[in-house]
Amino acid sequence: MHCTRILAIRHGETAWNKDTRIQGQLDIPLNDTGLWQAQRTAEALRGEAVSAVYASDLQRAAQTAQAIGAALALPVQHHPGLRERHFGDCQGATWAELETLRPEVAEPWRRRVPDFAPPGGESLLTLRERVAQTFAELAAQHLGEQIVVVAHGGVLDILYRLTTRLDLQAPRTWLLGNAAINRVLWTPEGLTLVGWADTAHLADSTRDELTS
Repeated sequence: MHCTRILAIRHGETAWNKDTRIQGQLDIPLNDTGLWQAQRTAEALRGEAVSAVYASDLQRAAQTAQAIGAALALPVQHHPGLRERHFGDCQGATWAELETLRPEVAEPWRRRVPDFAPPGGESLLTLRERVAQTFAELAAQHLGEQIVVVAHGGVLDILYRLTTRLDLQAPRTWLLGNAAINRVLWTPEGLTLVGWADTAHLADSTRDELTS
């Protein structure tokens, strides 16, 4: 079978996610909610037939993948090509701070100018090339199998665009929730969307009891 099924998952929540602070490639860990989300995702995937688990080497993705790998009895293989977009000297700022203090950066960023790169960071064009190459590289090793890939919001935004053939500047109308499960299919001809933003495993009223 000349295809690879991919379960693409965004890492669990971090404190910086809650603060709308730009993480980029800064190494921020999961918060308590994120750790809970990682465990819930692991339980949701426990019965899946999975051949390999890959993750960004940033700890928020690595921690999420570690929970999944433990549930599946598989090691986590880290790949730097799955890292979040590098936001250069904007990393660590909030969106509100950028809008107020650096409008010359916020404006092209908001308009999703494809070749715009924050000082010291990556453009959307560079990110798209990196994401496409990384997913193709990983998927090509697992034809006829299913793999888990844990990455970041910016990476998964690009993945969605690749699967649906949407332009980089198209307004985002899809969700990129923490620990959501997204399903795509890879063949040598390209990517296809199967399912997106499944968060049923996170709708659990027993969370307080589990984390107390």
